[in-house]
Amino acid sequence: MGRAHAILPRPAGGRLPHFGRVAADPCGRALTMDLNYTDDEKAFRERARAWLAENRPREPRPTEPQRAGAFDRAWQRKLFEGGYAGLNWPKEYGGAGYSLIEQLIWFEEVARVHAPSLNALAITINHAGPTLIARGTEAQKAFHLPRMLCGESIWCQGFSEPGAGSDLAALKTSGEISGDEIIVNGQKMWTSYGHLADYQELLIRTEPGSKRHHGLSWVICDMKAPGIEVVPVTNMMGELHVNMVFYDNVRIPLANVVGGVGEGWSVAMSTLSIERSLSFLTDQVELLQRVDDAFRLADRVKLEDGSAARDDAGLMRRLAAVKADAFAVRAMTIANISRIAEGGSPGAEGSLLKLYATETCQRLAEIVRDMLGHEFLRYGSDRHSNHWTYEFMWAWVLTISGGSSEIQREIIADRLLGLPRSR
Repeated sequence: MGRAHAILPRPAGGRLPHFGRVAADPCGRALTMDLNYTDDEKAFRERARAWLAENRPREPRPTEPQRAGAFDRAWQRKLFEGGYAGLNWPKEYGGAGYSLIEQLIWFEEVARVHAPSLNALAITINHAGPTLIARGTEAQKAFHLPRMLCGESIWCQGFSEPGAGSDLAALKTSGEISGDEIIVNGQKMWTSYGHLADYQELLIRTEPGSKRHHGLSWVICDMKAPGIEVVPVTNMMGELHVNMVFYDNVRIPLANVVGGVGEGWSVAMSTLSIERSLSFLTDQVELLQRVDDAFRLADRVKLEDGSAARDDAGLMRRLAAVKADAFAVRAMTIANISRIAEGGSPGAEGSLLKLYATETCQRLAEIVRDMLGHEFLRYGSDRHSNHWTYEFMWAWVLTISGGSSEIQREIIADRLLGLPRSR
């Protein structure tokens, strides 16, 4: 994080800014912000770097869905065996128990050597597991958490519906309580990895006639249960990544409710806070790596008029501006995980980071598009054919998934700035 110290004035009311490690000076009149890594963190980086050098897969992730799922499960199993699964999960739940700073270091090292991300296990590890840790029963944790960590189970998210994506509170999928079961009917949309998933974090309306945020429940749904139909949707990158999921009298044990019947909105907000703060951490960390890759690309690419991309002052100014933005994203990431480490749970500040990071990814992709010209259009059926074109399309996905940029602006205006609601 650089070799620097900064002296900050103590703010009015005694509330301290959250960034790096802060401490009062001997007179209590100022704060010292230490941006250096500790010796333990440096040692962790060296261990992580050595382990990745030895264990990261050398072959690319397959494009065929079932083989891709098997690849992701095998990588998660290797992470588990190496002690790098559930990096910041508490040790009592089988996690590695590392700090969020160490998790950031891990993602930096993963990006540096282009090791695989969690892919199909991302929802499992990054927010289904943490949601169960925060809100699940001991029985739910005991059964599911070990299976998540070792790659035995893949989870998907059943939140969005036709007509209830950005406006999640408009969801209509119903859950009728009958004895010790809930009978589910309805449809979910944009379910990432639903075609591979064993379980789903499912948000349903369990109180008949309820409106908006009331009467919802967050339940664990077995994706192999009778009455579930998964229909894959091919995205613009040519991948089978998202799905429609239909529920026809699907029976879910009442014991699978997380956080209590009718408390689904509260549990879902816990899930979404984790998602916006931590689930995009890989993309945030990889952003600087992508910017550096773009500068290297400029060294060898010629523009359509035959001039070198590196000599185009306009392109270089745009790249330099995006690199500055990428450094800002990194600083915001450090600030956010520091805030979470001190406060214990993600907050609305994650929307600032999600918005800025994903839109910076989009600006970088547009610059590379302009740099490559017609070559940019040469795209096959997968990310390996032209990864820059893939990244361009994925950048648009990032500004929608996990809550669109418009929704993030609403959250920032409402919860952070205290502005009047737009509707």
